[in-house]
Amino acid sequence: MLICMDWNKTKFDWNRARAFLVTAQEGSLSAAGRVLNMAQPTIGRQITALEKELGVILFERVGRGLQLTPNGATLLEFVERMGQSANALSIAAYGQSQSIEGSITISASDTYAANVLPAIIAKLHVQQPAIKVEILTTNSASNLLKREADIAIRSFCPTEPELIAKKIRDVPARLYATAQYLSAIGNPKTIADLSKAEFIAIDKHESLMKGLNAVGFELSADNFPIMTENFLVMWEMVKQSIGIGILDSFIAEKEPTIVSVLPDMPPLMFPLWLVAHRELNTSRRIRVVFDLLAKELGKY
Repeated sequence: MLICMDWNKTKFDWNRARAFLVTAQEGSLSAAGRVLNMAQPTIGRQITALEKELGVILFERVGRGLQLTPNGATLLEFVERMGQSANALSIAAYGQSQSIEGSITISASDTYAANVLPAIIAKLHVQQPAIKVEILTTNSASNLLKREADIAIRSFCPTEPELIAKKIRDVPARLYATAQYLSAIGNPKTIADLSKAEFIAIDKHESLMKGLNAVGFELSADNFPIMTENFLVMWEMVKQSIGIGILDSFIAEKEPTIVSVLPDMPPLMFPLWLVAHRELNTSRRIRVVFDLLAKELGKY
């Protein structure tokens, strides 16, 4: 159904609206400028022009930041819907592309980006040399809906209906350390023997401690004197005999200087998912890369 509009009366400038939207989201002109890759004065001029165009004041200055006026807060709801529609249009149009040639961004954790993806990307480059690849290395979940990446390798299934996810497999993860470190703490044979061992935490939320305690360990924060959210850094610390770390067994067991801690203990399992936007997965280029990743990741 087509909606008839009087375009002679519609003189709305989306660039000005976008400047208003991002400034409201970021809280300052300078922050909005960084997001939009524009100079702060340009953002300010666009917002001033929008205020004149609409006949309302959108912001008032509070300290070094900006605060929405009541009118600004009301109009922001409409501009947010415009932004969502513009993003949806961009994704839908991109997803229709059937060209193999072009760029693609793959999001993966630092461990997978460094230890798993290089061999897969090498194979992709031989098969599809016209595809340019960017690896977004992050241990946080990249936002596919905002096009931060085209495809993501994740350890959880997304809940957003706009995303398509394929479970590749369940990955075993074990505790690892150097033989030197294990010898220094008495070569532990049981979970109880590790009550005074030192582990390397992998985030600020004590997820490793909670996961180990759930399977019979009795660890406290004192067992985790060092924390890093970078798994590659954690792994280097393990290799320096600083403590015990956890890693995907398929990656860890390629390192000859590291041994498994309590090798008879069942591994901790976590799922491996491949995720793409529903519209992007209709693109020939995205589909080719998605299918290759699914095939190769399933071999590990």
